[in-house]
Amino acid sequence: MHELAITQSVVEAVTARTGEAAVARVRLRVGRLSGVVPDAMRFCFELITDGTTLAGARLDIEQPDGRGRCRSCGTELVLRDLILLCPCGSADVEVTAGRELAVASVDLCPIEPKEMV
Repeated sequence: MHELAITQSVVEAVTARTGEAAVARVRLRVGRLSGVVPDAMRFCFELITDGTTLAGARLDIEQPDGRGRCRSCGTELVLRDLILLCPCGSADVEVTAGRELAVASVDLCPIEPKEMV
């Protein structure tokens, strides 16, 4: 399950940027053609973040469709899976989008004001 290693890398990247700040939510963009299973990432995220500043954080995953262009006829295609076949019958399809895996944004927990003594 490569999702464990990928999720570990995401958590490390987020903590490298946020330091000791508590994280409320992480938004990822995981393309449908990336080969990453979002449900597996959610499971791994819960395990990996336990005991970290991301513990309890919500993980939102956006799954943009893939896009491609047929090299035979030039048609632009929406690709929802890795079956790369153009309506013209050609399998010579270039993937132009949908393999991304990126942290889109991170929301930090609000900082509680310290009481005046």
